[in-house]
Amino acid sequence: MTFDGQGLIPAVIQDWLDGTVLMVGYMNQGAISKTLETKSVHFWSRSRQKLWEKGETSGHFLRVKDLFVDCDRDTILVKAEPVGPTCHTGERACFFSRMTELGQADGETTQDAGGGILERIYQTILARKAAPQSDSYVSKMLQGGADRILKKVAEEAGEVIIAAKNQKRDEIIYETADLLFHTLLVLGYHDVTLNEVYRELGTRFGKSGIRPTPVEGGRG
Repeated sequence: MTFDGQGLIPAVIQDWLDGTVLMVGYMNQGAISKTLETKSVHFWSRSRQKLWEKGETSGHFLRVKDLFVDCDRDTILVKAEPVGPTCHTGERACFFSRMTELGQADGETTQDAGGGILERIYQTILARKAAPQSDSYVSKMLQGGADRILKKVAEEAGEVIIAAKNQKRDEIIYETADLLFHTLLVLGYHDVTLNEVYRELGTRFGKSGIRPTPVEGGRG
């Protein structure tokens, strides 16, 4: 590990479910050791000159899932499960201001820094749901109701199956993208967030996907 002149190393904290960068802090060797020992993120406070556990006063802890070191060994990446909002402002993550062309924060709150392309598409779906546009495919699908959306999901699932059976790689990619998009429409229509789906997947991570078969009559 390569520490700076003060014995510190930056630590980037990332949500282990959707990849959102939650915050950046600094660790010394003591903070690293405590983080590894307790599986709860600890930092070195440069202002207070003391070791502290994230969430020790707010209750918004960061539960460690995995740790990585970059190629130069001078930055740590911590994948963590946040308990409540990470930012002291009450926002989910600390990066909620977009930088302007002048290199300053624009003053508006946005969640666009979080997650990935699925989150961006989902947010667009919610925006079209709240403010429909006459020329928007998403708006037309949502206004068509659940049956119209579900019919499209079934069609796209069938297209994925056909593409896979025909072993056509490009078509598999294209049709899977269509299926994911229309599945996001289902989630948006029912106000089910991607984080809820991620959390469900998280509960299954590392576990067998085979459910035990109930014993008929309760006999062992």
